[in-house]
Amino acid sequence: MAEAIKFGTDGWRAVIADQFTFENVERVAYAIGLYLQQEVSELDRKPVLIGYDTRFMADRFALRAAQVLMAMGLKVKVSDRDIPTPCIAWAGQAEPTAGALQFTASHNPPEYCGVKYIPPYGGPATNDITEKIVANLKHVPPERRKEVVKLSRQEADRFSAHEPYLVALSKLIDLAAIKKAGLKVAYDALYSTSRGYLDVMLQRAGVDFTVLHGYRDPLFGGGMPEPTEKYLSELKAVMAQGDFDLGLATDGDADRFAVVGAGGKFFTPNQLLCLLTRHLHKRHGLQGAVVRNVATSHMLDHVAKLFALPLIETPVGFKYIGEKMRTDDVLIGGEESGGVSIKGHIPEKDGILANLLVLEMLALEGKSLEAIWQDLADEAGVTFFQRRGDLHLTDATQKLLLKRLEENPIKELGGKPLLRVSKLDGLKLYYDDDNWLLIRASGTEPVIRVSGEGTSEQLIDALMLDFKAQIDEILEGAKAVGV
Repeated sequence: MAEAIKFGTDGWRAVIADQFTFENVERVAYAIGLYLQQEVSELDRKPVLIGYDTRFMADRFALRAAQVLMAMGLKVKVSDRDIPTPCIAWAGQAEPTAGALQFTASHNPPEYCGVKYIPPYGGPATNDITEKIVANLKHVPPERRKEVVKLSRQEADRFSAHEPYLVALSKLIDLAAIKKAGLKVAYDALYSTSRGYLDVMLQRAGVDFTVLHGYRDPLFGGGMPEPTEKYLSELKAVMAQGDFDLGLATDGDADRFAVVGAGGKFFTPNQLLCLLTRHLHKRHGLQGAVVRNVATSHMLDHVAKLFALPLIETPVGFKYIGEKMRTDDVLIGGEESGGVSIKGHIPEKDGILANLLVLEMLALEGKSLEAIWQDLADEAGVTFFQRRGDLHLTDATQKLLLKRLEENPIKELGGKPLLRVSKLDGLKLYYDDDNWLLIRASGTEPVIRVSGEGTSEQLIDALMLDFKAQIDEILEGAKAVGV
């Protein structure tokens, strides 16, 4: 049913065989086809690229979408294998196309699939584009949708952007410096689309590397294709036991990244974003604004200030960062969840590029990641500590909680007075001494995200503990009135 299709911050995702069905894929593909016919000029000369990740049935869903679009009279090219999201995004802007459809649920659990439209500029669709596609869902006649599938019997053309994309990355990375450094790397592909891409780049850079989980598994080894510390225990163990200099990982569609240092220490995306900002400015001599979302560490603000770089804050969702990268002079854009892109590249997060940049940084600095981080902390004169949690609540309770907090924000937490409130995305509460909390509904999952940051672990722990106690009171009150 049409109401089952809900677009979040990065396309439509749903559980396979529940809401993510062939029928709903046909409906979404038709709505996107209508959008292209309405908005894209010279459509007869511009193919729609279609890709997919390693998830169960993702390739079949991609072919069904291709059938729908071909029967609507559109030119279509389907990837010859599972493809990283940054690769198909790059391919969509490298030559005249009508954009791309990527079938992926990124880092979501294995039972999910998803699809998103990537416009010809090679970045996430902006809200106005998504709104037009969603509006078109109301104008998809069921009989017409079935008819277009029956009409399409031709085989879709295939494409590969593998080599051109890797060549483009090679122009952004100093492969010679990496080769000269003689670094040893452990790479956890997490059964993702980055296999055959990141490992090939490591090979071309002359890196001595070991691959973990470098094959397709739609069940992701019983875990999640999410490059967080929780799901990188094997990589951490390899790093702790071996003599590796760096551990690299990507998520399921390779648009996010993670890094483990020598000895098995996990470095957060917040830390890596700060380090890459310093690296691009110091080693590449690049200028431009630093763009982060509301949930990303304010350590980045201090790093930007250190190098006299403008700082821009956006709502959560890389589409907002990508939009700034297209309209402003941006050095780097990134988010706390592991998405990064840089000047001279596509306005879309790229986990493969981000990993290579960290590797290049180690090669040029000639130090361990821990030592480079300590250098930056000394230069900035401050460090921050983050905490994050999820509140699993009903829609009604979520709305009540956010409404109560908006009407009456918590005036003091952990002994720190409230300084100001931002409603750029959710509710961000700024407390004294650079401490803050962000409360917002997730755009991809049915939860309330709670993020916090403080200048010491004791401070942020006190803030989070105090916040939980006060939230429990609100939720108990909600139960009392039957919400």
